[in-house]
Amino acid sequence: MIPSELQTYLHDHIPLSKAMAVSVASVAPHEVVLRAPLAPNINHRDTVFGGSASAVAILAAWSLLNTRLTAEGLASRLVIQRNTMAYELPIEGDFIARSAFDEPAQWLPFARMLARKGKARISVSSQLEYGGQVVGRLTGEFVALRPPPEPIA
Repeated sequence: MIPSELQTYLHDHIPLSKAMAVSVASVAPHEVVLRAPLAPNINHRDTVFGGSASAVAILAAWSLLNTRLTAEGLASRLVIQRNTMAYELPIEGDFIARSAFDEPAQWLPFARMLARKGKARISVSSQLEYGGQVVGRLTGEFVALRPPPEPIA
């Protein structure tokens, strides 16, 4: 999947991403990078609202999993089960969220479990960057579920 395809998908299926003006900077099998501007995500202190920062970090992690599952032909419904977010510094301008697998070696067992059992969990992280610094970190646990079978007409 190329960045413009992912961005269109996000804006069409996750409307909050469009309202937050999230754009896709890059897509790779082991990393997705999203960008977000300050203006639609600003708080009363002229920095990024914490909820926006968290949402972009989750969206980057979800996007990494979704693009990888799609590329490998593993149809699933993907949801976040839990996450932790650490805000290390205020974000005073446009920022990025860079996602990565916590343990890349866990991909194969995750994919096998999803194919065999129809349900699998995996941990993905995102780091927020502003001005060349890491300003926040998210760790999220995601669950992939095999979609229900199509009804026979």
